[in-house]
Amino acid sequence: MTDSDGVLALWRAMAEGWRRGDAEAFGAVFAEDVDFVTVRGEELRGREAVVAGHARLFAGPFRDTRLVPEIRLVRPLAGGLRLVHVVTVIEPGGLTTHAQAVVADDGTGARITAFHNMTVPETRGEQT
Repeated sequence: MTDSDGVLALWRAMAEGWRRGDAEAFGAVFAEDVDFVTVRGEELRGREAVVAGHARLFAGPFRDTRLVPEIRLVRPLAGGLRLVHVVTVIEPGGLTTHAQAVVADDGTGARITAFHNMTVPETRGEQT
């Protein structure tokens, strides 16, 4: 995948911020007014809320972990928006999440304007 639209760079920066446990760096990829839904269904409004929530995670259960993203879909939408699907694994531990995001250019570069994250259930060989 080429990064002509800045999408790959966003997830690389997000993963690097996570690896360092740096909530500010992690949050920098989100628009100031991002709508963010956590894996628990909590609705966070704005980058500050995302940064604060992740600061708590990096100080607690996700200290010394890393986020390994795999971008599965980048679909252009009207007005220069992009729909992005990303599967991530948090290591160690193996928690897998799937996110759907909307990426837009805010005048300074690509930023995530909407983000809905969910855990991926273990399938244990089951087919759906």
